[in-house]
Amino acid sequence: MKLAVLYSGGKDSNYSLYIASKYHEVSVLLNIIPKNNESYLYHYINNNLTELQSKALNIPIERFYINNNEEETLFEALKYLKEEYNIDGVVTGAIRSTYQGSRFQRICKRLNLWCFNPLWLKDEKEYLYELLKNNFQFIIVGWYTYPLDINILGKVVDENIIKKLIEYKEKYKINISGEGGEYETFVLYQPLFKKRIIIKDYEIKVEKNYAEYIIKNAYLE
Repeated sequence: MKLAVLYSGGKDSNYSLYIASKYHEVSVLLNIIPKNNESYLYHYINNNLTELQSKALNIPIERFYINNNEEETLFEALKYLKEEYNIDGVVTGAIRSTYQGSRFQRICKRLNLWCFNPLWLKDEKEYLYELLKNNFQFIIVGWYTYPLDINILGKVVDENIIKKLIEYKEKYKINISGEGGEYETFVLYQPLFKKRIIIKDYEIKVEKNYAEYIIKNAYLE
């Protein structure tokens, strides 16, 4: 089947792409650009760098800015991809969020597209270790929950950081996969990348309730 991947540049969309590409042809990446970091469906921070990731993957990307309605923007975007790329379905990175999953399913049904959620109901702890096992290199670029841990920003996620996330889950009941909006990630390398992403310059923005690692300059190597 020819598929589009709903692509944010983070770990979930990249791992879903990785799984889907084993069984299907991924024809295009779809990046939806929200107005701010309050979107419950799409990533905002470092969204512009999905074009660099597209080059690393050698897969074309189509980017759409959200109009007044997030769901209708996705509908129009997928309608366009179905016409232009002749796709049969869409891959998402939803894990346990029924808010995300139900909306993606509903929109795909309207367009008669298959909605493939390869991470659905995956054990979140096992999932994080699985990413490391499969040589995914990613950093945390947004932290939106208590306790505000700015020291975790920009670090390549390893076993020590996973242990810290598990500790936060036990103490503060956070979702360790970040699907509840606790944090956002950016993938520097995964097995489908032809080149790695190198960060040349960045800025850390700290507000009262959140902190962000903003990549100002990056290149492929």
